[in-house]
Amino acid sequence: MFLLNYTYAQNMKEGFNYLETGNYQDAEIYFKNILSDYPTNKTARLCYGRAIGLNGKANDAEILFKALLEDFPNDFEVKLNYGESLLWNKKFTPAKAYFKQLITEDPKSFAALLSYANTLSNLKEYPEALTYVNKALNVSPGNINALTSKKYMYLGYAYQKQQAQQYQEAEALLQENHRLFKNDKDTLINLANLYLIANQLEDAENTYNTLAQKAENMLTALNGLALVAHLNNKEKKALQLSEQAFLSLGANTDANMIKPTTERYIQALIWNKKFKTASQLISNLIKSSPNENWILALRATLNIYKSDFKKSVTDYNQILLNDSSSFDGNLGKANALKALGFYKNAYTSAENTLKFYHKQKDATNFINDLNTNFTPFGETKASYSFDNGDNKAFNVQTGIEFPTSTKFKWLVNYAHRNTSNKITNNEATSNTLFAGFAYQILNNITLHANGGITAATANGNNFTQFVTDVSLHLKPFKLQVLDVGYKREIQSFNAELINREIVMNNLYANYNLSTNFNLGWFTQYFYTWQNDNNNRNLLFTSLYYNILSKPALKAGLNYQYITFKNQVPTIYFSPEKFNAGEIFVNLIKNEIITKPNEWFYELTAATGLQFINNDKSQSTYRIQGKLGYKFSNRCLSNIYGTRSNIASATAAGFTYTEIGVRFKWLLFNSPVFRK
Repeated sequence: MFLLNYTYAQNMKEGFNYLETGNYQDAEIYFKNILSDYPTNKTARLCYGRAIGLNGKANDAEILFKALLEDFPNDFEVKLNYGESLLWNKKFTPAKAYFKQLITEDPKSFAALLSYANTLSNLKEYPEALTYVNKALNVSPGNINALTSKKYMYLGYAYQKQQAQQYQEAEALLQENHRLFKNDKDTLINLANLYLIANQLEDAENTYNTLAQKAENMLTALNGLALVAHLNNKEKKALQLSEQAFLSLGANTDANMIKPTTERYIQALIWNKKFKTASQLISNLIKSSPNENWILALRATLNIYKSDFKKSVTDYNQILLNDSSSFDGNLGKANALKALGFYKNAYTSAENTLKFYHKQKDATNFINDLNTNFTPFGETKASYSFDNGDNKAFNVQTGIEFPTSTKFKWLVNYAHRNTSNKITNNEATSNTLFAGFAYQILNNITLHANGGITAATANGNNFTQFVTDVSLHLKPFKLQVLDVGYKREIQSFNAELINREIVMNNLYANYNLSTNFNLGWFTQYFYTWQNDNNNRNLLFTSLYYNILSKPALKAGLNYQYITFKNQVPTIYFSPEKFNAGEIFVNLIKNEIITKPNEWFYELTAATGLQFINNDKSQSTYRIQGKLGYKFSNRCLSNIYGTRSNIASATAAGFTYTEIGVRFKWLLFNSPVFRK
């Protein structure tokens, strides 16, 4: 906006041209020379003030215009320029009062109306800003400066609503902006981004397709469509779209599009686990620009997908050294710290994100998810089981986990089991009360310790036994998890076994190895010694392949080996040697990632062969299923069932069926230590 009257200043035309074309450095020099000859010339002083103000010397310009105002207190043009200098210095509150006064003085001044509207916009008072920009347009219909201001007021107002998660109001504002400025690129990009945040992926895709109707917007559209495909779990499509955009980069490409297009392509490679190609591209970028935040963020993301979380933290720390307000740096670091088990620091990093990006959805959701992990909850399960040996059992189990910090939680569990067999006329009841704790010793080592009493009654025989389960949960290296522990329990599969008061002492280890190429390996070993002078060795191992990630689909091979020192087949299944192998498929939508008012599920199907001692092989099958619903962030429930004819340490060749229901609820809205 150029607020000068040129009537008596034709000899300064060269300087005016500098100002109008944005050549403020030359304008500053030009008018400074004029003032050396004519120090009191009002027009030269105004132009010089504008030149230095627009050339980054806003404070000097304000001082100059204030002096002019003292010399010409009733000159409206001087008043307007002084007001604008307040805007250059971001003194929006005094500017608001000042321009309000000028509008009172001249209600039809286009410059005053537009400056007041822009001031209100900078103060994020968008409804009133729009009112006054419309008044400015009534004075000067179609004015390009006013229309541009109006567009950005709508964009700012919509962003304000978006940050408050008022998505419908934000959409209405952007749609109105799109009606006024048909197919405007900025409006469409903001609209698509809103749909992404609101998880309206179909609307986002349609908006990017509208954007793609103009050839100059094609790269922006392809990058956006690739992200939509990723959020729809269509990773191959995301890579196809981003590769199309990346390969189209050339000498004539808009320089502003090279970075986002390269970034999206590398992200798509990472999403598709093409780590080698992504790593090579990132390495090439780092060679030329070793300290660019967006490149460091790509490498950090790659390492998160590869579970190299320590390397990710190193990159995120460097990003934050470069820019403490970096969104990628703060929230990315929070995710990496959470994966490493540094939960308190993860909270801090996420909260730092919100200091710079108020109410940002991803950071807010991260904190909410972390809160869920540390919010006390109760869980109750009830099940009924039966087998072809006429054993029946009814089981109820309820427990509470009560975290008091990110490192410590109390554990309480109670179980009631009633078993009967109408053929042998046996019936037994057992009640077990467990109490204990879990304590995170180091970020990768957690101690679980539980102890309690089992009280049982079987055919008039009453007894109590101490039971316990103490274990260490370790993450020794990346992609590896190891559990080692000791467990003392009562054999309670059926009434006959409860009546014999068989105590099982178990030393056990569970080991899981994951890889970056979808292959996984799980192994479990139990060594058991019992108070009936019998010992057992049990080995189970599973090699599996992750076919899909959402929903999770994996298939693999299982092998189980069991041997007992003594064979007591009339009492319980105790072969000298037992071998079983099976192939299995597992489909699961995890309840953790399930949103409120959505279903979650799991289905496992397996078949194979088992060999008991030296007998002929027997075919086996196993079917397990779960179907649940998440009613809210605090409450969920599911039913489950299993049917199998696989022999186990307690049931020789039984056809076994179990059905049950489970209910879980969070006791509070948030962790007790964060209230």
